[in-house]
This record gives sequence, structure tokens and C-alpha cells, in this order.
Amino acid sequence: MKVYIIRHGQTNWNIIKKIQGQKDIELNETGIKQATDKISIFNEYNFDLIICSTLKRAMKTSEILNSEKNIPIIYTDALRERKFGDLEGVISDFDEDPMYDINTNINDKNIEPVLDLYKRVSDLLNEIKEKYYDKKVLLVTHGGTSRAIEAYFKGCENGIMPPETLQNCEIREYEYID
Repeated sequence: MKVYIIRHGQTNWNIIKKIQGQKDIELNETGIKQATDKISIFNEYNFDLIICSTLKRAMKTSEILNSEKNIPIIYTDALRERKFGDLEGVISDFDEDPMYDINTNINDKNIEPVLDLYKRVSDLLNEIKEKYYDKKVLLVTHGGTSRAIEAYFKGCENGIMPPETLQNCEIREYEYID
């Protein structure tokens, strides 16, 4: 079984590298265009179901992608971006990898511990495998959450989740292995 993910379209905070976390930031014009430009590709995949974060930027992305197909969308907090607490709204001009180290599991500045992020994402991915094994599913999510998804399917190197490399409106495919 395969599952697909897409990161939401661009926001103004993406441009200036502000940490969004669970701040409910809207897509900007570029983000709307990115999602609109993916409609034809989205249609080619013939998804049966969309599971989407409850943050506006992801919800708007899923609504645009789904504008021609109108397939069911399930909204879930499990795909929300990681809560970055006191760092939300701060310019990210520092190395974020230590915050994704499962060995240290940083738990300060009101940041959601990375193991909590991983658990909520892996619980959802396990549920998808069980409930929707015969469906083609698209997850609409965020950069930090995509790191947890990548770790679920590919593991962690030296205890650090894979780097955030999923670009705005980039689609990736993962396969469950029994």
C-alpha cells in the first residue's frame, strides 16, 4: 500500500523564514497558485481520500487541489504542524536539527516534544494502513510533520529525524512495508 503527502502552498511566513508552528497562517498568492498548478497532477493520481491538517494553509491547499474531483476530505489535528511554542513567529536563522533529535527530545520553550509529534503522526499512519489499505490516500500537511512521516517510513539517522526537504506543494510517495 502507498500513501502520498503534499506540503501546503507558500505563506508569507515561509518567504521570510518565520517559524509558523500552529499559528494559523493563510496561503499567499503564490501558495494559491502553487496549489492551483497541481490540480491536473492531483487529478492524474485518482485519490480516493484526502486526510488534511486542520490549519488554514493546509485546508486551503486541499480545497484547491480537490476543486475538480470533490473527493472526501477528513480533517485531523494529527497532521497539524508541530507546536513550536515560544519560537512561533521567530525568524529561523538557526539549525533546527537539535529540535528533531529523538534522543534529547527537547521539552522547553513550550515546544511540542519531538517524540509526541512522532507518536501522533505514526498513530495516524498506522490507522491509515489499517482502515484505508484499499484506498489511494493523500495527506495534506506541513514541513515539520513531513519530517515525522519521513522518519516513520525511512527511520532516523543518529536519532535525528530526516531534514525538512519537502517544498511547498511538493508531492511525495511512501510505501508501507509489511
